[in-house]
Amino acid sequence: MTSTHAPADRTGLGAAVGAYLIWGFLPLYLILVKSVPALEFVGWRIVWTLPLCLIIVLFRRQIPDVLAALRNPRVMGLLALSSCLIAVNWVVYIWAIQTGEVYAASLGYYINPLVNVLLGTLLLGERLSRTQWAAVALAALGVSMLLAGALTTLWISLTLALSFGTYGLIRKQVPVGSLPGLTIESTILLLPSAGVIAWYAAQPAGSSFGHDLGLSLSIVLGGALTAFPLLLFAIAARKLPYSTLGFIQFLAPSIVFVLGLTVFEKPLHPAEIACFACIWGAAAIFVWDLASRSRKPAAS
Repeated sequence: MTSTHAPADRTGLGAAVGAYLIWGFLPLYLILVKSVPALEFVGWRIVWTLPLCLIIVLFRRQIPDVLAALRNPRVMGLLALSSCLIAVNWVVYIWAIQTGEVYAASLGYYINPLVNVLLGTLLLGERLSRTQWAAVALAALGVSMLLAGALTTLWISLTLALSFGTYGLIRKQVPVGSLPGLTIESTILLLPSAGVIAWYAAQPAGSSFGHDLGLSLSIVLGGALTAFPLLLFAIAARKLPYSTLGFIQFLAPSIVFVLGLTVFEKPLHPAEIACFACIWGAAAIFVWDLASRSRKPAAS
């Protein structure tokens, strides 16, 4: 069993930080496409993600890996479930940002690391040190401060946390590479996405794509901004203990929180300030513990 007592894989750490940095600043991109309904935009994300994945698969000569996964019923079943979970996560997140519920979206990804720790310890046999459990308790205290004042939007936060936490757990268990897996997930979602796009195109307002060059190019960009962080995340999920991955994830909602305060100009209440302090304190404790252990020589 993987344990957080082992030194963290540097490739996994780099991939995780890269993914969460992109996701943290994603609301800035969503400002460019705020006129596109959330469900339609997710459809376009998938449509433009798949060609990019196929090009990279061909370049890296991973077609045999994709075909092997397609012939495995268990793998296909798990990838079908993970594709549904990530689609739900995208729709709820984009809708939350578009409607100004930036802090609810941020809170969802503050709760998510706690979900990851819970899943890692209960289902994957991962163990935390006493210092790391103290970090978990401090983070839970911070999240509880926000929960008390966010009951009306709690469903947003919980949906984001549970859907992405379960998605990462499944991707960690599926014996398929990050790129072939994402390619298959995008393929599974392609037909429903095409149906959603066709439905919006049939409405009086028509499709959001193809009328304005700037908006159309922004929609196309969504394919790259979908594929690359998910690829990085899938790499990190396979190389890092799940509980460790969860604490690195605090990076993304912290960025979103700051964007909500500055770019979106949402008021910050005392409970949110206290939560912020607890979350960053917990992350600092966890990272310090990991760094301390990585400097120790491996036991013989």
